[in-house]
Amino acid sequence: MIKKDTQGVTYAKGFKAAGVKAGIKKSGNLDVAVIYTETPAAIAGTFTQNKVAAAPVYVSKETVATGSARAIVANAGCANACTGKQGMDDAYKTREIAAKELGINADDVIVGSTGVIGVTLPMDKLEKGIKDAVADLSETGSINAANAIITTDTHCKTMTVKFDIGDAEVHMGAIAKGSGMIRPNMATMLCYITTDLDIEQSLLQKALSTCVEKSFNMISVDGDMSTNDTVVVLANGLAGNKKITEENADYDIFCSNLMALCVELAKEIAADGEGASKFLTINVKGAKSFADAKTVGMAVANSPLVKTAFFGEDPNWGRVICAVGYSGADMVPEKTVVKFGGITIFDCGVGAQYDSEALVKVMRENDIVIDIELNLGDSDATVWTCDLSYEYVKINGEYHT
Repeated sequence: MIKKDTQGVTYAKGFKAAGVKAGIKKSGNLDVAVIYTETPAAIAGTFTQNKVAAAPVYVSKETVATGSARAIVANAGCANACTGKQGMDDAYKTREIAAKELGINADDVIVGSTGVIGVTLPMDKLEKGIKDAVADLSETGSINAANAIITTDTHCKTMTVKFDIGDAEVHMGAIAKGSGMIRPNMATMLCYITTDLDIEQSLLQKALSTCVEKSFNMISVDGDMSTNDTVVVLANGLAGNKKITEENADYDIFCSNLMALCVELAKEIAADGEGASKFLTINVKGAKSFADAKTVGMAVANSPLVKTAFFGEDPNWGRVICAVGYSGADMVPEKTVVKFGGITIFDCGVGAQYDSEALVKVMRENDIVIDIELNLGDSDATVWTCDLSYEYVKINGEYHT
């Protein structure tokens, strides 16, 4: 069972973490995190698909390519994106500082940054922050690490799960951040997952890539893809299970738990969208393909008109069916059914008769389910998003200044 647990990335055996204040955030809050495994770990990662990627993304891809890692260093308050050669030099310097403090190789360190684009890292502050964080590493440091990577989030995201592989009890935990610049193919989000599972690196990467496609790639807050998206998982093998070297029953157990963890974290991010007052689950059913189902779901999720209607608690189903129609996916209006909170409001080409009072109650809820039945095939997809409020405009209008 997935738990919202402050143990997060230190839930698995052999992991320590810390989060400290380095003065990078204008708020003066925690802003540098370090996660460390006592023994080498297999590593897997997925990153932004934005062609304008931040320096830490390039550097971290190099570490993932080695197949193993020992540490993660992340800062908030500065994205280190669009910073040219200086940004790359600073990203490499970041991992070198961490490696020296931890007594490990530089290419064993993942680096991550989040914050304002186009600003170079204040390396003097970051260096001190890394040193302080390494000195503060502990098995209870996950919550500080989680708080050190958030930006406009209203809260940190931290979860754990445990499961059995053979006779071994396996632990897995994660911390994540994300609130704005969230759209499909990941976003301005960082997610760090740790586990004491013993698994072949190639299978770890396959599992992560598969799970990300059905979780973090199925959320949208504002339709903007960031430069810094990173999801990384470290598996240090200390659970003592028989090493997973093939796609067998043990692999399936791991994948199902990793998927559940990623889905819950993705939902947390969507629900914590900047200025959000509603959490929307969009279920698209009966599409010709998963790609079509996702396309429909994302068209609805990214529609400002849909999002503002839900903020205003206005059951304007015309905006939803309009988005379905322009999505580009195969759909036939005369076969399509749309429901809000289980109440049918569009039925096979025309508006349906419904209980107005019941629908008003649905629209007043914080969590609302939108069902879109295409009735063209057997493929389904679920997308998670939120409404678009006055507060979103305020937050982003003032973000840089």
